[in-house]
Parts: sequence; structure tokens; C-alpha cells
Amino acid sequence: MVSLEQAVAAPFATRQLADLGARVIKVERPGTGDLARSYDTTVRGMASHFVWLNRGKESIELDVKTPAGREILHQLVARADVVVQNLAPGAAERLGVSAELRETRPELITCDISGYGAGGPYSDRKAYDLLIQCETGLVSITGTEETPSKVGMSIADAATGTYAYTGILTALLHREQTGQGSALEISMLEALGEWMGYPLLYTVYGGTPPKRAGASHATIAPYGPFPAADGRIINLGLQNEREWSRFCEVVLELPALTTDPRFAGNAERVANRAELDTAIAKVFATLSSEEVVERLEEAGIAYARQRTVAEFAEHPQLAARHRWRPVRTPAGEIQALLPPVTFADGTPDMRPVPALGEHTEPILRWLRET
Repeated sequence: MVSLEQAVAAPFATRQLADLGARVIKVERPGTGDLARSYDTTVRGMASHFVWLNRGKESIELDVKTPAGREILHQLVARADVVVQNLAPGAAERLGVSAELRETRPELITCDISGYGAGGPYSDRKAYDLLIQCETGLVSITGTEETPSKVGMSIADAATGTYAYTGILTALLHREQTGQGSALEISMLEALGEWMGYPLLYTVYGGTPPKRAGASHATIAPYGPFPAADGRIINLGLQNEREWSRFCEVVLELPALTTDPRFAGNAERVANRAELDTAIAKVFATLSSEEVVERLEEAGIAYARQRTVAEFAEHPQLAARHRWRPVRTPAGEIQALLPPVTFADGTPDMRPVPALGEHTEPILRWLRET
């Protein structure tokens, strides 16, 4: 697989394929490489995004703007099963690595990733994660009532990379069955748009968008964060009237609330959320977080401790399931999470993160010898 990739969306797709054992040759600009290499220096001098997204790949420095560089690129593409690119609009066509390659190699799988897709008034626009969050309406339903907010990670890129990954796997299966490749196109707008399905339907057919509710659920109550007496936050998740009754009786020890007309059903609880939250907070203020958890466990109510990212890194469930693995990088070994799909008869191939141009000479030698 040859990937002319940068930033997040395409590298996320190809890293997942690399974890499955694919040979991914990553084409990078001489001197600077993938722009994600310089996002920060938090992982022993390396960028956290780059380390996350690029293990298991081979890096070749190639100036594709020169005739010699383009010739090497075309040699690589001629040997590839899959070509992935998320270059600026029009760049792939100028380099001769677009879906048109399939005119002479119908067995090839091409995957073009862009912000808005080909055609339409937005097709030539550059796109970044925050901008797509804004264009899909995600920012408008995220945050508090007073402050719209972006999601705290690159969710548009992650959605796009996920669909590119699954699309390529589907195309490989199709080729195995028919001998024919595929020309795939994934746009960030449409990928995140799919993940916006619930708020989109709720808005179009309900007449109003889901309200911004911070960490609480916009349309279910009680569902969200509540502080215990020791300051720790416990997030509740109630889904039905049976759970509501158990919550009132066992956790709050206020069985009368089950017949209170203000809280008779979920719609009433949402409409009277302020009074409901006050009643819950008053009880939780008398209990430590461990006492709250004990009552929730007894009642069979879903809950979660509100952890920091650092606390997530120490999560006991990850440790119990042995989800951490060492990965080599140019700056030394780090710990990384296993991919979320567990294979009963094998483990992912979590190979090293490449230094810029680390594989240039071996790849050139391979081209000369094959």
C-alpha cells in the first residue's frame, strides 16, 4: 500500500491496516515530512498525533514535485494493491495518482480522502477537523447552554479514517471475489455527517435541535454528572422507569419521588431537570463517592467515575485485560493500547513508528531489484 498522507484522517486509516499486517509505504516531504510530525513534542520529543497514527509504516522521503520524485512515486504505485491520498484538492490528479489509475489497472484500489468530496461548491475547499465539526452542526449541539464547543479530539478525522479503513477492507474482499478493484471516495463532511444521524433526525423531524447540556444527556434525565461529598464526580445513566424506581428507592432513599408528577416519566424529568438535579445533588452531598457507588451497584444502575486522561491511562479494566503493548519509536520504547478489535487466534502487528525517511534507501533498493 502506498499512502500520500498527512495530518490525521488518512494516517488513521492506514495505521489500522498496518496493525493488521499490511505493508504501508508512507510518502513524506523531504526535510519536514508529514505536517503532523511537528504538531507538538510531547512524546519524548515527538508529536503525539504522529506517534498515535503512524506505527508500523515505512517512511520514504520523496520530492514528488520533481520529475525524478514522480518517477519513483509511479514505480511504487505500479507495485501497490492500494493507493491512499488526502492531498490538497487537485494535487492527486496533477501527480497522476488519482482514481484514473484504474483505467490501466482495474484491479487497483484507490482511496481518495477530502474535506467535502468531488463536485459541488465546496469541493475545492481545504478542510480541518474543527471546520468540519462546525459545518456538520456538531459544535452547535456540543458544550454548555451558554457556550458551543468543539469535541476535545479529532472526531471528524477519526470518523473519516474509520470509513476509509472499512472501505478499503470491503474493496479488498470485493477484489478477492471478482478480481476487480475499486475507486473509493470518503469526505470528512459526509463521514462526520453519518455520525450526526441522531441529532440530524431529531432536528429535522422534531423541529428543534438537541439542547446543549454540557456532560448531561440532552433528552434523558437523570443522565450525567453529579458531585459526591468528597468532590469526585459520578456520572449516572438511567434508561427506563424500572431503573428510575430503583434509583429513587435504593440510591436516593426517597421512594416518594417515583410518584411525584414532576418526574412521572422521562419527558417530565427532562422538563423539570433543574428540580431533579437539585434533589439528586442534595442526597449526593451527604455521601462519599464510594458510598454513592455502593448504592448504585446495589440498585443495578449504570454509572461511571469521571476520570481524567491520566486516570484513564491507569484504568484497571485495561490492565486486567492486558491491553497495553510496547511500541518502538525513534526516541525509545513507549506503551500503546492494542487496537479495539480482539482476534481470538492472533494479535495485531504493532511495529515501530518510523523516523522521517528511515526506509528511503531500502525502498529504493527494493525498486531497483524488483
